[in-house]
Amino acid sequence: MSAGPSSASGSTAGALRHVLSHLITPLLMCIGMGLAYLGAFHAPAPHDLRVDVVGSGSSAQVLAQALQDKGDGALSVRTVADRDVAVSHLKTQQSYGAYVPGGRPELMVATASSDTSATVVQKIFTEVAAGQGAPLQVTDVAPTAEGDPTGQGIFFLLVAVSIGSYASVAVIGGAGAVLALRIRAGLAIGTSLVVSVIGAAFAGPVFGLVDQGLGGLWAMAWLYSAGILLIGVGLHTFLKRWTTLGVMLLFVMLNFTSSGGIFRPELQPGFFGSLHSFWNGAGFVEGVRSHVYFGGHALGGHLLVLALWAVAGLVVVGVAGLAEAKRRQAALEKAREAVLMRTAADAEEEMEEAVGV
Repeated sequence: MSAGPSSASGSTAGALRHVLSHLITPLLMCIGMGLAYLGAFHAPAPHDLRVDVVGSGSSAQVLAQALQDKGDGALSVRTVADRDVAVSHLKTQQSYGAYVPGGRPELMVATASSDTSATVVQKIFTEVAAGQGAPLQVTDVAPTAEGDPTGQGIFFLLVAVSIGSYASVAVIGGAGAVLALRIRAGLAIGTSLVVSVIGAAFAGPVFGLVDQGLGGLWAMAWLYSAGILLIGVGLHTFLKRWTTLGVMLLFVMLNFTSSGGIFRPELQPGFFGSLHSFWNGAGFVEGVRSHVYFGGHALGGHLLVLALWAVAGLVVVGVAGLAEAKRRQAALEKAREAVLMRTAADAEEEMEEAVGV
């Protein structure tokens, strides 16, 4: 009678330990997301934010120096000879604001580069113009598409494509674990194609986030998604149930926060700003901006980032293939040894029986 309750108690304790061990993953996700998002976004402040003052006279030089000194590292202020040079800098993302002083002061911005950076610059120069007793005229030389007035639609497109990609890793790695790795890799490439088509549909006909360059956006989405899926499928061989946490760390916590989709590096802490130069989310966001709004300026570098992440995915899959082949070989050797031992034991038993007879 006593064995029943004791057995049930042991079963409950074992089940509880199993649940608690699996709760570690979501709790680590909670900590990671809090550290990443709050660390990157909770207190945006400009540092070395490049702006131009238009003019070659002494008054322009004095104003630029005063802004530089007052900003205490927040701004990187330069003077440019004329308005055309300032516009060129904005359209090649060499600056994020250009102030033309005078009786009717004008501020030029490029909201397609970053709406938040343009807002920060506008706030600064509104105060400058007010100090001169004149209203500020704002001119947007690179506006966003009508369907993306804040310029942040590309970031939320990144979120959608990323979730479709890393969530598919769990399915391919888990439900498809019995399949050969080459088949899983093929599923990763095929899934990334489907995810990229969905992303392009969102960006174009569904929400109109872009009004040109949809084909290039789709190609970058495919390359971006393929990199995530290949890396995730390859990592599943080693991380198993920790794969979800691993891909979230790589492609959510560090990825979204460093992409520049909400705040550019000049408004973020240095850690996330440094990731922006080579992380795949930044490659996608900046690549789409370059392709759609800035005539392909610096597009090659962003495509290289996406391509290198896809190549990294192929490398991880290759290493996973070698590891799985090694495991299979070890399993075969173990099975062979077990068969030999069993055969030897059977032979010994038969001999003992024969001797006994």
